[in-house]
Amino acid sequence: MTRKERYDYILRYFREQMPEVQTELEFGSVFQLLVAVILSAQCTDKRINQVTPELFRHFPDAKTMAKAEVEDVLEYVKSVSYPNSKAEHLVKMARMLVERHEGEVPKDMNLLLGLPGVGRKTANVIQSVAFGKSAMAVDTHVFRVSHRLGLVNRKDDTPYKVEQTLIKNIPAEDIPRAHHWLLLHGRYVCTSRKPHCEKCDLNGVCPSATLSSSCDGTGSQP
Repeated sequence: MTRKERYDYILRYFREQMPEVQTELEFGSVFQLLVAVILSAQCTDKRINQVTPELFRHFPDAKTMAKAEVEDVLEYVKSVSYPNSKAEHLVKMARMLVERHEGEVPKDMNLLLGLPGVGRKTANVIQSVAFGKSAMAVDTHVFRVSHRLGLVNRKDDTPYKVEQTLIKNIPAEDIPRAHHWLLLHGRYVCTSRKPHCEKCDLNGVCPSATLSSSCDGTGSQP
């Protein structure tokens, strides 16, 4: 099977199985989405969804959070990973939004990357989910699944390289959904330590499924 054939097969499968797909993070505005994504780094969406309702009740927008002290925000996010640094990033991010962007989250990629606590993955999520742009966010799930399914090769050894290869091979109209397809497949089927290959419908085209029962290899193509 060629790389193109593999992409065509896998994308067709996801289009049929998950025609409508979205983030599992819960939010009520672009600002709240940005906060949730920043908090979700190295933390589960389930945990973030337990934390954000009370956080957003006190700080629903950039203007209210910009007035807070780091300790005020920390009180509501202390159960997530790296709470001290994330609380500091959130307050600084909110203050920058108020000072430079009238309290609104900017659409421009470079402006997003200039916000405290916002890296490329976070910026791509905002671009895709909030603004509907063809941006591919690569987190640990997307990185792992892309390699195991043979969508990228071994030279794509950084999130940025994986992002660029996926963008080159996935139609622009599918990219916003493709991020979620790969992420959810990695979260619930192609899990890190013990992938559920026996119930994966992509088993027949997955290079990793033939390597070992534990899927220790990446399955990527040379």
